[in-house]
Amino acid sequence: MAKILKSHRLWPAFRLSIWTIKKQGARAPVWTFAFLARHEGATQTTFLAGRMDITELSDRIIAGDRRALARAITLIESGRADHRAQAADLMEALKDTGREAMRIGLSGTPGVGKSTFIESFGMMLTAQGLRVAVLAVDPSSARSGGSILGDKTRMERLSRDPNAFIRPSPSRSHLGGVARRTRETVALCEAAGFDVVLIETVGVGQSETVVAEMSDLFILLLAPGGGDELQGVKRGIMEMADIILVNKADGDLKPAAMRTCSDYAGALRLLRKRPQDPEGFPKAMTVSALREDGLQTAWDEMQALVDWRRAEGHFAARRAAQARYWFGEEVRQALLSRLETAEARALMEDYAARVARGDLTPAVAAAQVLDRV
Repeated sequence: MAKILKSHRLWPAFRLSIWTIKKQGARAPVWTFAFLARHEGATQTTFLAGRMDITELSDRIIAGDRRALARAITLIESGRADHRAQAADLMEALKDTGREAMRIGLSGTPGVGKSTFIESFGMMLTAQGLRVAVLAVDPSSARSGGSILGDKTRMERLSRDPNAFIRPSPSRSHLGGVARRTRETVALCEAAGFDVVLIETVGVGQSETVVAEMSDLFILLLAPGGGDELQGVKRGIMEMADIILVNKADGDLKPAAMRTCSDYAGALRLLRKRPQDPEGFPKAMTVSALREDGLQTAWDEMQALVDWRRAEGHFAARRAAQARYWFGEEVRQALLSRLETAEARALMEDYAARVARGDLTPAVAAAQVLDRV
């Protein structure tokens, strides 16, 4: 039997599986793997070998192994059903590590200086001995196949920092899928021991909402501007923000930045008071990412706000509400995935034709499709 196994092209996978089982104390007979190779096929055997490696992968992530972290993120970003099952096992194995990073969402329109801010802010934090992870939620990647963090040269210093980890947004996916995988990546970074996780969004569409739902603090980064700039920011985004930072407060732009900050501070006081803020409304501050001015003050304010929310119970309540939100999103994504199979698409096309002919109303047709998928 041993000769048969060693001659098989999947012998390395068999050997890894046997070693893993012995390490975990199991006593599965060797012939089981030969049986799987013959009756279940190579894919199933390889899948089982991968599943049994989840314990080792999770241990390496907890130990801070960056290569293991990158491998785990790649697994999570995969759309294959077997990989999704392994990813679910991995997340389950890491859910009780007891580690908790500060999750900071950052939004701002293109040209506001997000990359410069993230690099300067991240370098300041790593200089203080903190480990920083930078992630991205980019809905435009679903159309372009690219990512707002695809070019790490925009953050060249931070990308070389041993205490920093930069991960682009997964491409070629809809916003729901990108957000779900980014949320899981946040949890992986926490398990790997990162102290701060920065989640960047391109600042358009619904991306702010999904980032706010996975962050402890949602920071809105703005550029100096006049009254038109104030009117151009949606009220909903301002209401989501925990802190507003006006960037580029340096040189000739400093007076304009100060005025913009004052305008926003006044506008924020007109919003409905929020119990999660000590003063009832978010603060507005000026920073210069280019000259690294005001970054420490902004960080001190972030820490003070999180500490106050912890003491008042708002921090735990927010994370609990986010967990409920993402449970609902998981259910919705699972239901949508059932409509993406070839059989479901054919069924949809058939019912769409019936609706077009007037045989069925859209509501009745939709109900019948859902009953059959």
